[in-house]
Amino acid sequence: MSGGRVKLSDVARDAGVSPATVSRAIAQPDLLSPDTLAKVRASAQRLGYLPDGAARALASGRSMTIGAIVPTLDSAIFARALQAMQATLAQAGYLLLVASHEASPAAETQAVRALLGRGVDGLMLVGAERAPETTALLDASGLPVVLTWCGDGHFTAITIDNALAGRLAAEHLIRLGHRRIGMITGHLQFNDRQRARLAGARAALTEAGLSLPDPLVVEQALTLAGGRAGCAMLLELEDKPTALIGGIDLFAIGCLEEAHARGMTVPRDLSVVGIDGLDMSAHVSPSLTTVHVPTGRIGHLAARTLMALVQGDRVDAETMLPVELVIRRSSQAVGAV
Repeated sequence: MSGGRVKLSDVARDAGVSPATVSRAIAQPDLLSPDTLAKVRASAQRLGYLPDGAARALASGRSMTIGAIVPTLDSAIFARALQAMQATLAQAGYLLLVASHEASPAAETQAVRALLGRGVDGLMLVGAERAPETTALLDASGLPVVLTWCGDGHFTAITIDNALAGRLAAEHLIRLGHRRIGMITGHLQFNDRQRARLAGARAALTEAGLSLPDPLVVEQALTLAGGRAGCAMLLELEDKPTALIGGIDLFAIGCLEEAHARGMTVPRDLSVVGIDGLDMSAHVSPSLTTVHVPTGRIGHLAARTLMALVQGDRVDAETMLPVELVIRRSSQAVGAV
C-alpha cells in the first residue's frame, strides 16, 4: 500500500472483502457476521484506518458531537462543569463543542444556530431564560436539549435550588446575629440563577423581620474585580452592612481582598459568605464560608442525560441536585472577638 491516508478501499483489500462490507462494518455492524466484522476491524486497526467523520455521520445519523453553550468561558464554575462533560462524553466516543454568549440573548441564538449547523447530536444550555427565537430553533431542530442550573418545565434539566442557596447563606448570617446584610449579585437581566439567589436571601431576611433593600444590593460583572468593586460600594454606605453575601464565590473572595485593602479584619469587622464552593474558597485567607454547588456533578449528569436522549432512552424531566452550607472562617457572630 502506498503512503498517505489509509482509505476504506485499502481496508477492504487487506480484509479480502468489498468496500460496501467495510462501510457496513462502520455504520451497521450488526448486519455482518461476527467473523467478517472481526476481520474488517483487525485490518482497520492494523492499517491505522480512521473513518471519515462526515461519512460516518451520514451513515449513522449521528455526528458523535455534543454542543454546550455557557454564559462565559472566563469562569471556574463553568470550566468545571465543561471538564466533567468532556470527560464523560469522551469515554463514550463523543466530542464536546463549546460556545459562549457573554450574557447576550442574541449571541446565544447565534451560537445555537452555529452548533445546529455543525450537526451536533444534542445541546447543553445554562439557565431557563432565553429569547423566544432560540426556543423555537431548539424545538424545530428536534434535538435533545438539557438545561443546567435552572429548568423551565419544557426541556430536560439538571438543576439546583438557587433560591435555597441564597436562603442558606442569609440564614447562616442571621443566626450569627447580623441584621444589616448586603449582597453582590451578577447582572440580574438574563441571569435567572442570580435572581433566584437574591430572592432566596431576601425571603430569609423577610421571615426574620429584616430586609434586603435595593441600596444593599449591587450588581457586578461575574469576576473577582466585580466582587471587590461591589464590596467597596457597600462599605461606602453611611450605615455599612456587617455582613456580605456574594452571589458567586468570586464576589465573596473579592470582598476579602477589598476588606483587607481597607485595613479591615474578616470576620471580626465583616462576615462574608459565598455561593458555589470553588476549590480556591477553602484556601483563601480566611477560608470562605460558602454554599456548595455540585458543579462537576451537573456537567457529568448533563452529559449522561444527553447521551441517553440521543439513544432514545427515557430520562427524568428534571434532576435537582442538593446544595449545602459549608461553614469556614470568614463568618462569625456579631461582636465576637
